[in-house]
Amino acid sequence: MKFISWNVNGIRAWYKKEAFDWVLGQNPDFFCVQETKAEIEQLPIELVKPKGFCTYFNSSKQRKGHSGTVVYCKKKPNKVTYGLGIKSLDQQGRQINIFYDEFVLINCYFPNGGGVTERLLFKLRYYKEFLKFVNNIKKTGKSIIFCGDLNVAHEEIDIARPEGNKNSIGFLPEERFWLDEVVLDGYVDTFRALFPESVRYSWWDMKTRARDRNIGWRLDYFFISSDLKNKIKIANIADSVVGSDHAPIILELSSS
Repeated sequence: MKFISWNVNGIRAWYKKEAFDWVLGQNPDFFCVQETKAEIEQLPIELVKPKGFCTYFNSSKQRKGHSGTVVYCKKKPNKVTYGLGIKSLDQQGRQINIFYDEFVLINCYFPNGGGVTERLLFKLRYYKEFLKFVNNIKKTGKSIIFCGDLNVAHEEIDIARPEGNKNSIGFLPEERFWLDEVVLDGYVDTFRALFPESVRYSWWDMKTRARDRNIGWRLDYFFISSDLKNKIKIANIADSVVGSDHAPIILELSSS
């Protein structure tokens, strides 16, 4: 099974750059999109109903043109749910949960947390409730795959300038500690599982042209429950692919 995840930072502008052609050329079984910033009615039919895919959209109810997620999948799921089931956290279209017999795929665009203090508190609450949510699913015996823009660089290797960003949103101790908890609860960072010492990034600041100098952050992840670890075939950051300030990330799992 092949999965691609990509924060497109506005799906309409991203589509005009012909980036969807690259995705289709990769022939994924699942394509998870974050930060669509759009309603279904605003999109071309090629994005709403691409041939060979089931599509599931979750747009922001709280603020139009903000956040939003989509999942494209070749196999129709048994069930699809949206969000965490907590109204105060589910108004921004941040999460789609796709249920199959063997596993659950969760696509999530986690809050940024920048700006006023309330936004960081919202982010930390989302983190806490998200981990409870996936743990409750795992208790039912399902394997877990969750992906998206987690909006945090976990370790110093995941950010180009760790010393200068120790007090920056996205690299705060309390944010990084949450990812420590994720790992302790039995979830595997697939990229790090294959490349424990590789310095690769998935996001670069556009305003400072940081991508040209590769001054980046690794904010985008595929995590899997530990029972799937031996099935990892490929875990990659397609950092040469353009179309957004984020690079797409790729995961392939063996079916046997």
